[in-house]
Amino acid sequence: MYLVKIYVTYKQSILDPKGEAVNDALHRLGYQNVESVELGKYFEIKLRADDRPVAAEVDEMCDRLLANVNMETYRYEITEMEAL
Repeated sequence: MYLVKIYVTYKQSILDPKGEAVNDALHRLGYQNVESVELGKYFEIKLRADDRPVAAEVDEMCDRLLANVNMETYRYEITEMEAL
């Protein structure tokens, strides 16, 4: 069994209006050291091992459903879990 942590964020060229709103709000609250804020999506998926490589399956899930590949980029961490 594997634990996959997936992080999805906008590509550099895409405006993140929610991130900008949070950034502005933090500045209004006095946090002037904040340079920028990026909002994204986070997924945790527990995945059973089979004949298919785990990374290939995760890439396919992200490309087909979890990320809009035209606007977003993703990265992930795969950790093997101990059997219970």
